[in-house]
Amino acid sequence: MKLYSSDKKESLSSWWLRFRLNHWPCLWCTGGKIQFISSDLRELHVSLKKNLRTLNRVGTIYGGSIYSSVDPYYMLMMMWILGPDYVVWDKAAKVKFVRPILGKVKIRFLITEELIEKTKRDILEKGEIVFDLPAKYEDEEGTVYATFEKTIYAASKEFYEKKLASKNITSAFKPSKRS
Repeated sequence: MKLYSSDKKESLSSWWLRFRLNHWPCLWCTGGKIQFISSDLRELHVSLKKNLRTLNRVGTIYGGSIYSSVDPYYMLMMMWILGPDYVVWDKAAKVKFVRPILGKVKIRFLITEELIEKTKRDILEKGEIVFDLPAKYEDEEGTVYATFEKTIYAASKEFYEKKLASKNITSAFKPSKRS
């Protein structure tokens, strides 16, 4: 179910990916639920609502649930889009809790073709790149409850492995199979 207007469609494989991610314990426990993943993996929608998993002591959604329900998606999307010849890591995040969440909110993660082209071009030139991606939790009326800025690191796998070797570090990077 799309939470935002989009011309993108969900395919059987992106539906299956959404199903698996929504049942992965570390994501399920956040209280967030992926509602849509586009077939090209460039758009993802998440909803979050107050329930027993997300409720804090004062009756609103716990800040940890708010952040953890958005944490992995930009990194995962960039990993899926760029593929196994690239290394992608979350580097940092900024969170601003604008107002308490008492009901249901939604968030949209969007990776544009321009960002993908720029990322690949910069990696080709420099070997690695660090960039920021914004997102916000809002309700159906557009009221903003929390804003996020995720800092993403991306590099060619070859550059990354050489960088680690120069520091005598064994790579922790083991590319997963793309779904």
